[in-house]
Amino acid sequence: MSKRSFLSLDDTELATWLAESSTTHAAALCSAGHVTPRPNTSDLPSEVPAASGIASSVPSDSTSPTAFGSPTAHRESACEPNLRKNFRVSQIRRWTDQVGVSTFEAMSNLPKALRESLSKTFTLRTTTVLEHQGTPEDAEKLLLQLYDGERIECVLLRDDKEHRTACISSQVGCAMHCAFCATGMDGVVRNLESWEMFEEILRLGELLPAGERLTHIVVMGMGEPLANLSNVYAALERASRSEDSNGMGIGARRITISTVGIPSGIRRLAELGCRFHLAISLHAPNDELRDAIVPANQATGIETILEAAQYFFEKTKRRVTFEYVVLGGVNDSPSCARELVSLFRGKPALINLIPYNPVKGLPFHPPHSSTVAEFSEILERAGIEVAIRYRKGEKIDAACGQLRRNRT
Repeated sequence: MSKRSFLSLDDTELATWLAESSTTHAAALCSAGHVTPRPNTSDLPSEVPAASGIASSVPSDSTSPTAFGSPTAHRESACEPNLRKNFRVSQIRRWTDQVGVSTFEAMSNLPKALRESLSKTFTLRTTTVLEHQGTPEDAEKLLLQLYDGERIECVLLRDDKEHRTACISSQVGCAMHCAFCATGMDGVVRNLESWEMFEEILRLGELLPAGERLTHIVVMGMGEPLANLSNVYAALERASRSEDSNGMGIGARRITISTVGIPSGIRRLAELGCRFHLAISLHAPNDELRDAIVPANQATGIETILEAAQYFFEKTKRRVTFEYVVLGGVNDSPSCARELVSLFRGKPALINLIPYNPVKGLPFHPPHSSTVAEFSEILERAGIEVAIRYRKGEKIDAACGQLRRNRT
């Protein structure tokens, strides 16, 4: 990567860079007794159309506290760049994080010299879209090449409730090796940085037409989020910033972290006071079966996971969702349903049944719809809340368990 990703800068780093890049120019103006020219902002709109699926208003220079007043104020602005840098940080962040522009040139209310300096030093996109599949009516999938040549997939999902959900990956590959999942077939290479995950969100937002914006985020793509918790949490905190704070304005209640069930990670989320929803991929009602289809269970066990989930609920007051991929002839029997009842009766939980999505080369098959209906009925009769996830993206291998980094 010849240029640093601009998205990797935190606000302090950006403010420092802005101050350093302007110091020489400002000192020259001061020593010569010159004042900075007042920018002509009369032709700048107060509302800037979104460059992607993230709508926003962006302030012009006319909103700057140093854009008004006497020539003395402008001289002070030139001599004291620190007075302006925080405004610039906010202004640029709105362009990058809220509007979602992919070039510095599109930041029309920044001085040309600053745009050129930013372009020479940074890049706004480190990923390359190698493949784009799907239709706006159902699901769209992107195969992205990262700066180091590795590849990931991410998905944009739509439904009849006008939800537009970004399904993002947290790792290049996955080390959990769930028996029915395509992602783990290639192993894991590395964690994604927080800014790489944020760039996934921006890339998916770019697929939306003008006037539409992302409404939800789920970390249900490639990888185990709790094995990369610090970066995942930072990316989601950034995405959930309010619009007034130059963020996307996607509320925490519309963001979900999905995990295979790492008790230490679940407890850490609880200690952080996690504002996001938590979904645990259970997939079996007993350890014997879960050990076979979710090998990571051998190091934990269902009881330990449920204890961590209860701790999460007690600390955050957020109900946990338990995902259950229904595999035809494996975990879809009435006896399995009754075992789930014994695990969850009287507990604040939602069971999300997910009919299996076929993966080429794996020996599993989807259950019959009547089997899923009977399974759900057994749970509901016991007072357990159940939802059935209907397939989206299956035709382009973008459904649950179908994402891969290698398509050979």
